[in-house]
Amino acid sequence: MTLTDTLGHADFVLFDGVVFQTEYLRVPDEDTHADDVVLEATHGEMEIALIRSDLDGAQPLSDGGFRLSNGHELRFLSSATIH
Repeated sequence: MTLTDTLGHADFVLFDGVVFQTEYLRVPDEDTHADDVVLEATHGEMEIALIRSDLDGAQPLSDGGFRLSNGHELRFLSSATIH
């Protein structure tokens, strides 16, 4: 799966080893500009916001995560559903 495939289904984000709850997600498309926010997430008082250019050039890792071009590690997590 690609970064944009997993982004759209993320309930949580593991960013450099810290789990953040997603508040806003936008899957980049042809109308998304480099400075458009595609992800906002919170962990208590901490907040992160990533723009499309932060995700450009992200390298997939063997465990399903991604290394961003600025060196940060990012993984998208989904809530488990029990039937």
